[in-house]
Amino acid sequence: MTERGAVLLDRPERPGRPGHPLPQGAGRLPAGLLRTARPRQWVKNVLVAAAPAAAGELDSRHNLAQLLVVFTLFTAAASAVYLVNDARDAAADRAHPVKCRRPVAAGEVPAAVAYAVGALLAVLAVTGAAALCNTMTGALLTAYLSMQLAYCVWLKHVLVVDMAVVTTGFLLRAMIGGVALGIPLSRWFLITTGFGALFMVAAKRYSEAVQLADGGGATRALLTEYTTGYLRFVWQLAAGVAVLGYCLWALETGGCPASAPCAGGSLLPWRQLSVIAFILAVLRYAVFADRGTAGEPEDVVLRDRPLAVIGLVWAAMYACAVAGL
Repeated sequence: MTERGAVLLDRPERPGRPGHPLPQGAGRLPAGLLRTARPRQWVKNVLVAAAPAAAGELDSRHNLAQLLVVFTLFTAAASAVYLVNDARDAAADRAHPVKCRRPVAAGEVPAAVAYAVGALLAVLAVTGAAALCNTMTGALLTAYLSMQLAYCVWLKHVLVVDMAVVTTGFLLRAMIGGVALGIPLSRWFLITTGFGALFMVAAKRYSEAVQLADGGGATRALLTEYTTGYLRFVWQLAAGVAVLGYCLWALETGGCPASAPCAGGSLLPWRQLSVIAFILAVLRYAVFADRGTAGEPEDVVLRDRPLAVIGLVWAAMYACAVAGL
């Protein structure tokens, strides 16, 4: 073989060419960051449209565009919390049979990178909310980030307070859309949303506690300090208050949102009739809570067809109320 041929053979090959795949870790960082941001959890942020929908304010392109901005900003803030949480808990997650597959715990995403990206997303979310919406929207996002970061560091180890913080996170989601659009928030709306969120949070804790009692292993250390009886009491109490709050809300304005076209009257009291669908939805979700299978609320909501049908019926009834049909 000639010297020139030897030089050609010894020349290092560039990765990524046909027959020469990329290094094993190449390209994993962006995908790992995305998985750490929990895309499956983003469905929760649809709650930002709750207050505008309840007030019948989804009938303009401007409002819809503003809600899309709010959804994006809240998703960025929630993703920032997930990144920081996983970076902080990486060592503990490696010892967990399921959480060890999280990108930070598995070594796909360095903890320092997760912290940096989380901080960047948090800053962008708050400044973007203040610039693109209003100061109060930025303040609510700041409050959400502060509470959730405190939860990651300390509050998730405090009995009862841990559920209150998670519940407040859902309530802030429901409030922020109305605040961004300048829509007054009904006290009954806040009560229904808050206790509805507590119902789902307590049902999730109850399901985890049931699995722990069955030998499934604890997913959070604080679960050992709760009893299943106490958690059952909390989700049943929360469900009752949420139903009561919704009934009072439905009756408050004669069956229609004050700002909606149906304020002049409609053929049927659709808003009051929607109470039936709301109660059926709570009863259907309570089936999973009672079985101890409501550990992932988004899975229950998205995968249970009867619950989805009930939700669509409720939405149709409320839409009829808003439209004055």
